Amino acid sequence: MALDKTHLEYPRRGYGMDHDRYDWSMLSERPAVRWPNNAKLALWVNVGLQFFPLNQQGKPFGVPGGMTMPYPDLRHYSLRDYGNRVGIYRFLRAFDEHGITPTFAFNTRLAERAPYLLHKILKRGDEIICHGWSMDSLHYGGMEPAQEAELIERSLGRLRELSGQAISGWLSPARNESEHTPDLLAANGVQYFCDWANDDMPYDFRTDTGALVAMPLSSELEDSYVLMNNLHSEQSWLEQVCDACDLLLQEAASGGGRILALNIHPWLLGQPHRIGKLEQALAYITSQSGVWSAGAGDILAAWRQSAQ
Repeated sequence: MALDKTHLEYPRRGYGMDHDRYDWSMLSERPAVRWPNNAKLALWVNVGLQFFPLNQQGKPFGVPGGMTMPYPDLRHYSLRDYGNRVGIYRFLRAFDEHGITPTFAFNTRLAERAPYLLHKILKRGDEIICHGWSMDSLHYGGMEPAQEAELIERSLGRLRELSGQAISGWLSPARNESEHTPDLLAANGVQYFCDWANDDMPYDFRTDTGALVAMPLSSELEDSYVLMNNLHSEQSWLEQVCDACDLLLQEAASGGGRILALNIHPWLLGQPHRIGKLEQALAYITSQSGVWSAGAGDILAAWRQSAQ
């Protein structure tokens, strides 16, 4: 029995996708991007600095990496806290040793609770982006628009107040959004967000409230995804990162600049039995010719300049 043709007739049906958030295009058909000093690969190391409440509500779902045992789940709570007390300093030493310019995605609640950590990052001069209010403050479909608007305004406003930075980037907790999130972000002065993992390069994203750019923060190479979701070893994570570096450099040789984005967490890779793999990954990447380590905002600015 043939399928009724009306089944495939619906609003916004079109080639490539069924929405108008961005223009459809194949990466291979876009103009080549040129990074500063003719670098082939922009290295974006994004560090998640997170606060998981001990009494998390888990609405509308339990956030990945959150508490899993009945309250009070001190075992997992203290492990997450370890990253912000111990693991982060191993990260900073590794970054300085290998000449890495990281970006720090801060939960605003953590910035309030751990001023020592915020001040340490500010003193370094690294870029901070907003990672929402906390890891238990999720944005989701069906959320009251006014409630989400207040949450985004509070998260950005308070982090800007505490940091003194403009805070132009955003990463949603658990990368989860509602249909209103991009519009609310643009309305609050966010220039780029990192929730959509459907490209290797930035692209313009339409909202009803202003310009926005989707930045390609890879989820496939994220330490929590590889180690906790896929249950791969630390050695496997290292090999995947190096393989990605090799291929992106190959593509850049003929297709223009590429981005290698690593989203990492100090409560995971900052452990003493794992930090060596991060150091090996950074050593390998920075040993390659044509690698430019930069913050997310600087990579975005270079992409915009090249795209003009």
